[in-house]
Amino acid sequence: MNSPRTGQPLLSSEKRASTFHRQLLKTRVYFFLYLKDLGTMCYKCNKYHLGLCYEVMSSCTLKHRQSCAAENIYVLTTKGQSMYHYSRLSCMTNCEDINFLSFEKRTELICCKHSNYCNLPMGP
Repeated sequence: MNSPRTGQPLLSSEKRASTFHRQLLKTRVYFFLYLKDLGTMCYKCNKYHLGLCYEVMSSCTLKHRQSCAAENIYVLTTKGQSMYHYSRLSCMTNCEDINFLSFEKRTELICCKHSNYCNLPMGP
């Protein structure tokens, strides 16, 4: 017996279910490939402290030669100890893990690109 709309033979419920599951699997695969094409995502915030962004938290997608970056800013005490102040989160070109030291502050630069949103600072 043929379908009145399409003129094609009607399928049994088992064949319809099997066809539906194959189409669903294809859709999931295409969606995964679409997400993979988006690239690695990173957090972006100019002032991040204790789990909060004090401006607008957004995201950026890594481009060629970029990494997710977390710049951790520390204030130096009179005894020379580092006291965490805040972090700056971004996508950075030619990023390298490094520490900068001046008389008043220390900046720790941590770079990553192994997973999405890997630049979120972890607490002590």
